[in-house]
Amino acid sequence: MVEFVHGFSGFSARDIDAAREFYGGTLGLETATNEMGILNLTLPGGAQVLVYPKEDHEPAVYTVLNLVVTDIDAAIDELTAAGVVFERYDGMPQDDKGVMRGSEHDRGPDIAWFCDPSGNIIGLMAE
Repeated sequence: MVEFVHGFSGFSARDIDAAREFYGGTLGLETATNEMGILNLTLPGGAQVLVYPKEDHEPAVYTVLNLVVTDIDAAIDELTAAGVVFERYDGMPQDDKGVMRGSEHDRGPDIAWFCDPSGNIIGLMAE
């Protein structure tokens, strides 16, 4: 069996400066730009994600990143105050804050979604 020594995920963005401001400034994640102009995100727990520039970027139609919080309602209030807009999806049973309350129905976690400046979908999930 292959012995992997490290792993990471990545996705593209139209504008790395806007991505750095959003992920570092708005979301408060640790960010660094490497020598190739790629944004390195360090997630809580130490996982690494690369956000690379792509001129013809097309946002994915699925969630590219999930962030877990202890209090989803407080997190939504704080992010909304910072200008983050939560998505609404047709056919999804979301409440006034945009949360699909899975825990109330024994159907998974409470989760809401928002997009980064490039349109990438991010999930905000209750622990």
